[in-house]
Amino acid sequence: MIDISHSTTVNDFRLARQRSNILGVIHKASEGGDWRDPLYVKRRAEAEAVGLLWGAYHFGTHEYSGADQAAMFLNAARPGPSTLMALDLEFNEQNPSNTMRLRQAEEFVKSIVATTGRHPMIYTTAAWADGEPMGHPQYRLGGRISEHSILANCPLWLADYRFEPQLPSAWRGKGWHFWQYAGDTDDGGPRGHRVRSVSGVVRCDRNLFKGDATMLHKFWTASAGNGPTRRKA
Repeated sequence: MIDISHSTTVNDFRLARQRSNILGVIHKASEGGDWRDPLYVKRRAEAEAVGLLWGAYHFGTHEYSGADQAAMFLNAARPGPSTLMALDLEFNEQNPSNTMRLRQAEEFVKSIVATTGRHPMIYTTAAWADGEPMGHPQYRLGGRISEHSILANCPLWLADYRFEPQLPSAWRGKGWHFWQYAGDTDDGGPRGHRVRSVSGVVRCDRNLFKGDATMLHKFWTASAGNGPTRRKA
């Protein structure tokens, strides 16, 4: 699986599927409470046309409430019965003070569940999820994600560019579903350019699913939901 945004150059999704054995794409749909990815709709049609599984993610920020960001995401992503959803919960390196905090993330997930009946995946790192400081000056998530948090009920999309990933404490005993093992930059992981190269796509993040293709389709379908998305009036 690959994850991309408008900043990624896509030449041909068909080549990604046929030559690089990419089975699914998770595309950025929105950020904060007022921005949507301008290429999301176009690429969704292109990817689904060649048989790729489709997902959408939201980059969380501090500027807006979790509920407002959830509404923004659903409006931008328009998740259908086969759309996997995810919250990108990470330290905002470009604008540290605008980093989403724990309570906002929990509110985001609660709003998504209330509206759609589904739990989105949580994209994060072990250090950030466990409340460790990041950046200079140092910023924190606002607490450790506990096993009692609604976030811990979400499937984990773990970012870790080391040879073996480290689980956040809230997911120990549950494990990860997706592991982003290589990023889209030259220093985005220890495995070199070869494992990050995808036919038809220029510079993208690479992810592994814990299972085979049949299990991936089953997980994707179950997580996305088997019926139409419920939406509040």
